[in-house]
Amino acid sequence: MIYSAIPLAQTVIELCKSKGLKHIVISPGSRNAPLTIGFTHDSYFKCYSVVDERCAAFFALGIAQQLKEPVAVLCTSGSALLNYYPAVSEAFYSNIPLVVLSADRPEFKIGIGDGQTINQPNVFKNHILYSANLKLDIKEEHRHFSSEEFPIFKTIELKLEHLFKLQENVQDTNEIEINKALNISKTKQGPVHINIPLDEPLYNRVDTLKVNPKVITATLPELELDFETIEFCADDWNAAERKLILVGVNGPNEIEQKYLDLLAEDESVLVFTETTSNVHHDNFFTSIDKIITPLSEEEFKALQPDILLTFGGLIVSKRIKSFLRTHKPKQHWHVGLEKANDTFFSLNKHIETTPNQFFSQLTIRTTIVESDYKNYWNQIKELREQKHETYVKDVLYSDFKVFDILLKTLRKDSVLQLGNSSTVRYAQLFKLPLDVEVFCNRGTSGIDGSTSTAIGCASATTKPTTLIVGDLSFFYDSNALWNNYIPASFRIIVINNEGGGIFRILPGHKDTQNFDYFFETKHHLSAKQLAEMYKFDYQTASNEVELETALDTFYSASKSPKLLEIFTPSTINDSILIDYFKALK
Repeated sequence: MIYSAIPLAQTVIELCKSKGLKHIVISPGSRNAPLTIGFTHDSYFKCYSVVDERCAAFFALGIAQQLKEPVAVLCTSGSALLNYYPAVSEAFYSNIPLVVLSADRPEFKIGIGDGQTINQPNVFKNHILYSANLKLDIKEEHRHFSSEEFPIFKTIELKLEHLFKLQENVQDTNEIEINKALNISKTKQGPVHINIPLDEPLYNRVDTLKVNPKVITATLPELELDFETIEFCADDWNAAERKLILVGVNGPNEIEQKYLDLLAEDESVLVFTETTSNVHHDNFFTSIDKIITPLSEEEFKALQPDILLTFGGLIVSKRIKSFLRTHKPKQHWHVGLEKANDTFFSLNKHIETTPNQFFSQLTIRTTIVESDYKNYWNQIKELREQKHETYVKDVLYSDFKVFDILLKTLRKDSVLQLGNSSTVRYAQLFKLPLDVEVFCNRGTSGIDGSTSTAIGCASATTKPTTLIVGDLSFFYDSNALWNNYIPASFRIIVINNEGGGIFRILPGHKDTQNFDYFFETKHHLSAKQLAEMYKFDYQTASNEVELETALDTFYSASKSPKLLEIFTPSTINDSILIDYFKALK
């Protein structure tokens, strides 16, 4: 075995190993060399080299998203660390265990004009579960002491004895901090930051360990549900004739189907899901905007629930947010171990347990309530589906038509990664195959990092992965393709409408030079050259016939990943979508 000669680097690596942190995404640099040496020379770790730090962090996030276990990113000092921030904030709001390992210069070199130096401790303080700011090894630091600075040291023996005690204290403190950070990331499922000061020489190696760090076992959160709480919930549930369950971002197969089946049978319960919810039942309402956009005020009042129950992550639909903020439920309960967002300004219960644990106790205490709530809204749902099919049948070639075709032709038993902005919103309007798992970076809902996340996902799952993404998001994250770990089964579909098409749907003055340049950001770029540079098989389509022809072979086995660029007419996409919602009435 080969190790860095620096004890602190050895300690970090050994504790990562003891915690089962296996995947390390490394961006090149000099200050992080001691850590890179240790990780890459230990066969326990699976190491990846990704040059662009922003892409590296989202790539790691995609791996952690699939494995549901901590994944580390490692960078050099200075501004490299700041490039992790978009992915750190996404991990924070999406509850993804991302471990940031940043090499830093010693404290005595901070603020004196040394290169690649910023104030790294606590740099993510508003979007991190824990920041561990380690101390430099005394044995590395003591050569900077002098008798003038420390006149108390009268003899070399006293000085060394004092330094030895300091060294023991520093080692203990560092070990505690590293253990704490890694334990929090694993148990609370979120990002942590470990800042590691390292002094030169950075490249010295040894063949034996100098450290034997203490491992502190993580304490898992209690899942016991308070008896009194569940009794109160059951009483209120049995008394309510209108219950609405709204499911946000949810991982595949996280909720036991037997509980979903019971909820689907209750006449007093509506279950609203989104594309990112990953829960399925024929009796659920899968396209929220399709249901509620055409409603009258009287119908909104008929939909207003007595109890709103939410679980999962953030909600995509702006319309359901607006509805529930205006027509507030009498009670809003949120079930989950993580933070509960008061999205609708009516939250009165945060039940800190898993949905499975909650439903296991609720369902044995409740009965099906007689109500016409579901029957009434089932009729609305059937009417919307009929009008949807009629509209889709005759609609012109556009973004809307493209999504209708794409989502019907996805590979079976695959993973779908969606870009943000208009992409995820269009996907909300259509049915997807039940065996397709859906993911999207909805924590911050940014367009940055969608491609990098999808590639990280593709490298970590055995299922074939497809990314559907808008043109601005794709070009913004084009360095994501600078990656040596893209499987041949990976597919990218870029919807190129030559700008930020969603801004044409939002309120504002359109068809002006100012709007085109500053809001829609018109462009005439193509992904063709990027595909060629990064060795992707490239296909293109500019009409319905070309699209269907391209899809005939797009998912077939290949030696290289593939990219399909679909050009759509930017000037009619907004009017077609607006007309669609009008046609649903």
